[in-house]
Amino acid sequence: MSAAARSDSRPPRAESSEAGASRSEAVRPDAERTEAGPPGPIRVLIVDDQALVRQGVRAFLETRTDLTIVADVGSGREAIEAAVRTRPHVALIDLVMPGMDGIATTVALREHAPACRVVVLTSHHDDGHVYPALRAGALGYLLKSVTPEELAAAIRAAAHGEPSLHPRVAMRLVQDAVGRGSDRPGSDPDRPEPLTPREREVLAHVAEGVGNAEIAARLGLSEKTVKGHVSHLLAKLRVKDRTQAAVYAWREGLVRRDD
Repeated sequence: MSAAARSDSRPPRAESSEAGASRSEAVRPDAERTEAGPPGPIRVLIVDDQALVRQGVRAFLETRTDLTIVADVGSGREAIEAAVRTRPHVALIDLVMPGMDGIATTVALREHAPACRVVVLTSHHDDGHVYPALRAGALGYLLKSVTPEELAAAIRAAAHGEPSLHPRVAMRLVQDAVGRGSDRPGSDPDRPEPLTPREREVLAHVAEGVGNAEIAARLGLSEKTVKGHVSHLLAKLRVKDRTQAAVYAWREGLVRRDD
């Protein structure tokens, strides 16, 4: 299904099945893409080298009135081209694909379509796939055993800037954090800046996958204040997004099970 490579550096044109959206359809700039989520239907790009998987996912998602499939493609290179052209809010990406795999595709999407949030949809949940995907910038990590409704919920969460982790993946992160807790160095000049008590409190909820609105309600704060705390702790931890902050928190023991 991959198109032949062109002589220039541009990715090849995807041979995809696309929703018939016209060029006049409003495409909002990245500055308007906030955690409030897109005001209209969520634009979804499906990336999987197995046509049967793409067709099945598409068939279900097209029954959801708040989701619009802008393209489904079978390779990473096609995904880049389709994302640049269709400006999806969320990309569902398989990890194991010939040529450009899901990790490389995620990294490339962050460069060429930074407003697009990535949700991994795969059969693999070992450390060799989970951690590289999250470090690459994936906001969600789901296994193909999820129910259709769970998949739709994860897409909606990603469109609002919220992470989604399959329970088996979340458990691996917790187990790894517990196993590595005693290995943390006592002193390291490159360690991130310490968090304030309030930032640690917010981080504990972020690590549980709780959104800003609910964190605000739990802590008796405004949502704007919570967003400020999240921005500060991301900067201090030197991570790119909430999912990476949660992974860092568990791995480094910043959040305990009894927090």
